[in-house]
Amino acid sequence: MAIYQVGNKWYVDLYVDGRRRRKAIGSRKEAENAQTAIKADVLRGEFKFKRESKVQFEAFAQNYLNHCKTNKKKSWQRDENSIQFLEVHFGGMLLSKITPLDIEDYKTKRINGEIKLKPKPNASRSRTDWKVQPATINRELACLKHMFSLAKKWKMADENPVKEVQFFQERQIEMKILSQEEIGRLLDYTSPRLKPIVIVALNTGLRKGEILHLRWSDIDFDNKFIFLKETKSNRFRKIPMSGLVLETLRALKRDKEFVFTNPRTSRPLSDLQTGFKAACRKAAVGDLRFHDLRHTAATYMVTGGIDLVTVKDILGHATIQMTMRYAHPTPENKRHAVEVLANLFDKNGGKQPGVHSEKLAQDSPDPSSPN
Repeated sequence: MAIYQVGNKWYVDLYVDGRRRRKAIGSRKEAENAQTAIKADVLRGEFKFKRESKVQFEAFAQNYLNHCKTNKKKSWQRDENSIQFLEVHFGGMLLSKITPLDIEDYKTKRINGEIKLKPKPNASRSRTDWKVQPATINRELACLKHMFSLAKKWKMADENPVKEVQFFQERQIEMKILSQEEIGRLLDYTSPRLKPIVIVALNTGLRKGEILHLRWSDIDFDNKFIFLKETKSNRFRKIPMSGLVLETLRALKRDKEFVFTNPRTSRPLSDLQTGFKAACRKAAVGDLRFHDLRHTAATYMVTGGIDLVTVKDILGHATIQMTMRYAHPTPENKRHAVEVLANLFDKNGGKQPGVHSEKLAQDSPDPSSPN
């Protein structure tokens, strides 16, 4: 076994059982460390030649997406969008050659708006600003991390380099809860295509991905239920439909597999951003995210007196602690609380229940007596 330098790279050169292997290592120190580690593995009988995967990133990305679609991973459309940007940077690279440094480089270029997609054919206008929020990049890194986890499982990669990369710190986004007046305005200004989606969101608390991937086969019109399969637990979630949701869905055409589809592709809708932001702007409801419709539905259920266990089941929360986020006091609830106390006094002639006026008189200090 030997180490030597060729150009700027150091190599470890070794023979085991008559087979030769050369491996390029960064610096001389790293090559010496690798040589020591290999010798130790050989002495323990644990050294194995690793076949370097020749799988390119693009090819694996397609396999990954096919796997997600087949196994009904809820976020496959979001992953598909993430992979478009990942391919711009990692395209042409072997999966086995991607390092943490390459991923750090991706982070830097992505947040500076240097990673751009080619304009779509027949696009009315081309995008000029490609800068995105840290949260968007974190979702892309999470997708890449899951890709490498599967690559290891399928013996296409030895390591997951994303584990060595620190994600961006995200700004905590405050939940916005719509008032009833704001809900009315939002529905008034929402386009006919988007309005049924908003109605379903506000009246069920479903996530955007769950709504957009609803199939007609998931809806039981006779018994007024929506059935959702939880990917992780493999269980079904059963969400009751109100009369408004029932009426809204019955009014839609049922000529496609999915309830809400892109008329040009017959695939589930993926981009609600433009139409939703336009409706929010016209309705003057502030910087509202689609996910805030779920927060709004959850809050109204809790403040309406629905027990947390039922709300948890409808929302599909893993723990009751997640549902507890919506059990926050509102000005109306706090006023109602003190009115309940006032009613107790009124029913007892102005006296606190269980306490006699004589007792209060005995316990009260004499204002004329010295302290």
